[in-house]
Amino acid sequence: MLNKKLEEKKVIRDNIHGNIQIEYKIIMDLINTDIFQRLRRIRQLGGTFIVFPSSEHSRFVHSLGVYALIKKIVEEVDDLKANLSEREKIIVMVAGLLHDIGHGPLSHAFEEVFHTNHELMSIKMIQEDTSITRVLESYEKNLSKEVASIISKSHPNSLLVQLVSSQLDADRMDYLLRDAYNCGVSYGNFDLGRVLKSMCVLDNKIVFKESGVHAIEDYIFARYHMYWQVYLHPAATAYEIIYAKVMHRFKQLCEEGYTFNYPVNLLKPLLNKDVSVQDYFKLDDYSIYYFIEQFQYEEDEILSELASCFINRKLFKYLDTNDLDKAKSLVMQCERDPLKQDYYFENREVSSSFYKYYGHLNTQAIIVKMKDNSLEELYNASPLVNAIVQSAKKKTDSKLYYHRQYLDKMKELSNETS
Repeated sequence: MLNKKLEEKKVIRDNIHGNIQIEYKIIMDLINTDIFQRLRRIRQLGGTFIVFPSSEHSRFVHSLGVYALIKKIVEEVDDLKANLSEREKIIVMVAGLLHDIGHGPLSHAFEEVFHTNHELMSIKMIQEDTSITRVLESYEKNLSKEVASIISKSHPNSLLVQLVSSQLDADRMDYLLRDAYNCGVSYGNFDLGRVLKSMCVLDNKIVFKESGVHAIEDYIFARYHMYWQVYLHPAATAYEIIYAKVMHRFKQLCEEGYTFNYPVNLLKPLLNKDVSVQDYFKLDDYSIYYFIEQFQYEEDEILSELASCFINRKLFKYLDTNDLDKAKSLVMQCERDPLKQDYYFENREVSSSFYKYYGHLNTQAIIVKMKDNSLEELYNASPLVNAIVQSAKKKTDSKLYYHRQYLDKMKELSNETS
């Protein structure tokens, strides 16, 4: 029953993969659930649209893209086509489709504030009594647990796990191409066709032929540049910091027994350490923006001001600082009120490495099949990757973000200490 097909294939037009074809009924049934449709209301890039206005694409379209890419791989890469049964191919397509259903509003910024984990929430949404669970179980008993095991990386067939989660998986390949396209930048482009052409299976691992190393190097550097030019852009970071401050203030006011002018019952379950799937499901970007818009009119000065900054793009300013003591001194001289120090300033350090070296043939590593059929980690197979990893430390960037009301004073103080 799992391989039951639609009477007529469905085709969805996509700006990255062209025609995305849906032939299995289970895929269409899952797309039509309320939980999957919610992803239309979750932006893929959180606050990045504040810098790149065209990056309005959603987790919904990215999830469709991951499904489409996995479908392409299992149907066109000869080794995977031969090594996987029809059932396994369908299950890994399902896992790719559902891998992001647990994302909250503003994606990763939401997790930071409310201490949630989108992967764990995805697994809950798949395994607990939800519309997703009911669809999966209607096709095959315990199918929900098996799909969840791919996302949790515990499935016994490592090939299925690698397709959804590894250093070179369908998820990352789709979001790099999709995010670059929608942001209007070229940093994330790489030769997807060449990468897939070099993909093969050896010792039950997905590996890549040595002839594809140059295309993989392009992929690695696309990932590196997208992080520093797009994902970690300081203005987008400033926007997400304000969002975090707004929600932290909301939490603090709730703890203090503050009475809000507008009902906040939808948000209050988030104050629990283990928010239920049902309460989590009710939240999306639209509902969070509604609450923050209402917060502008609250009597609490800090909440009102931060909400106004968020809604009207009055971003925090920032200056580079690698000296934490100097940053603390600047804050103390600008603002004496400890409460405002907490809410109007943030010292943020971000870091990113373009490639994670495992030192062994871990299934999460990028493994290269050399011409003599031996296996090497990309670090050892690519002189370029090897040289950069050897010569460069993990890149970090430290900035002090502050409310723009302190701009003149901060300039004056930073000039005095420079």
